[in-house]
Amino acid sequence: MLRGFYTAASGMLTQQRRTEMLTNNMANANTPGFKADQASLRAFPEMLLQRMEEGGSIPTENGLRLPISPSIGSLNTGVYMQEGLPQFMQGALRQTDLTTDIALADIDIPVDEESGLQGVTFFTIQNAQGDIRYTRNGNFTLDGAGFLTMPDGSYVLSTEGQPIQLQSDQFTVRQDGVILENNEEIAQLGIAFSAQPQAMVKEGNGHYRLENGQENPVLPSAYANQDVRFDLRQGYIERSNVDVTRTMTDMMTAYRTFEANQKVLQAYDRSLEKAVTEIGRIG
Repeated sequence: MLRGFYTAASGMLTQQRRTEMLTNNMANANTPGFKADQASLRAFPEMLLQRMEEGGSIPTENGLRLPISPSIGSLNTGVYMQEGLPQFMQGALRQTDLTTDIALADIDIPVDEESGLQGVTFFTIQNAQGDIRYTRNGNFTLDGAGFLTMPDGSYVLSTEGQPIQLQSDQFTVRQDGVILENNEEIAQLGIAFSAQPQAMVKEGNGHYRLENGQENPVLPSAYANQDVRFDLRQGYIERSNVDVTRTMTDMMTAYRTFEANQKVLQAYDRSLEKAVTEIGRIG
């Protein structure tokens, strides 16, 4: 009976983690470039139950009896949330008419043969610690020194890996990512391509990084890959790809599943209470 406690408790913990993930998705429904997370649920290995009982006798001089253990069946021991993986589907574009807003629109992106999923293009940025990061959030701005930055202060990098400094927000971005100011080429936006974005690690503020230990510490340039076709649109931002209606439905399902596991746990608790207080009563 105690195994039922653990199975129901694992179900409650899983739904709690799933609800937290869905709540985070909902909270970022209006965050530019945000990619919704999807939960990956797995079951614990099943146990095979066998009954131990005395078997038949073997005709020997001293009368040998061997135990037998017929199989009863398998028992599932619960479920757990293995991880939350971001979905890199293209978000809708919203026009803002701000020259510092730039949206990445994937047009023709190769599909990875191993995973069967499409690759993704990213803006290349540099965080406050000087590390290379990647993002889909093109809601840029100019800091006091004229550098093109993200709202959290991260620098937007060029194809040369350098921060982009401008004199004002009166600049234009060509389709090939080249930034023009006063009809002069300033820099080319650093656009990277990841063939396996699911292998990247998600950080806060819409940042992604490569997992430690990978052979190539940085992503290759998207311009160098002839199979990658994308568009850069100035005056637009990519909206979050969170489906609010579906997320609300998933949250309600998670709540109901949590309550169902809770009721199972309460039923086990009442059964144990009855066993302790009534079955062993004397007189």
